[in-house]
Amino acid sequence: MIHYIKGKMAARLASGIVIEAGGIGYEISVPAGSSLYLTQTGEEVKAFIAMIVNDDGISLYGFPTESSLTLFRQLITVNSVGAKAAMSILSSVPDDKLKKAILFEDAATISSAKGIGKKTAQKIVLELKDKIDDTEFSRQGTAGEDIGMPEDDERAEAVDALVSLGYSRSEAAEALVGVHDDAMTAEDYIKLALKKI
Repeated sequence: MIHYIKGKMAARLASGIVIEAGGIGYEISVPAGSSLYLTQTGEEVKAFIAMIVNDDGISLYGFPTESSLTLFRQLITVNSVGAKAAMSILSSVPDDKLKKAILFEDAATISSAKGIGKKTAQKIVLELKDKIDDTEFSRQGTAGEDIGMPEDDERAEAVDALVSLGYSRSEAAEALVGVHDDAMTAEDYIKLALKKI
C-alpha cells in the first residue's frame, strides 16, 4: 500500500499530475484546483495517495494533505459513490465546506458537484455525518467564535425557517455564528441572519 509519494513534479495532465520518484513517473489523479497543481515543474512535491485496484487496472489518487485523503476514503465507503464521483465532489466543494455540508445536512451543496444527484448527496450525509470530525466546527473557530450547530431552540427554529426559505443549512448556521442572546426570539435570529446572508 502506498501512503504518499514524494518526488519532483514532472508534468501536469488534464486530470492530474506526474510525480517522478526513484526514476519512476507516477501518474496521479488529483481534484481540480488542488494545490498540487501550483507546484512548478522540477520542484519537490508530496502527494498523499489512495490506490484503487479494479478491473480497469490500478489508479492513483493524490491529495495535498492527509485530511483530504481521509475525506476521499470516507466518500468512497458510501454505496454508489466511486472514486470518480468522490473526485468530482472534492473538485467542486472545498474540504472544509464539504465537512460542514455533511455535518449540517446540507445535501444541496454536495449535489452541486457534477454527476452527483440529490439522492446520492443525501446518502453521503446520512452515512458520513457521524464519521466526520466535528471538533473544528463544534468548538471555537479561529476568530474565537462558535461555529457549531445552534445550541438553543430559538436558534434551531431560526435555522429551520431559513432552510425552508431556500438557504442551505450551512449558510443559515454560519449566519448566526457568534450570536448568543437568551432574550432573542427565533424571529429576531431570522432577521439578523437575513442581513448577513
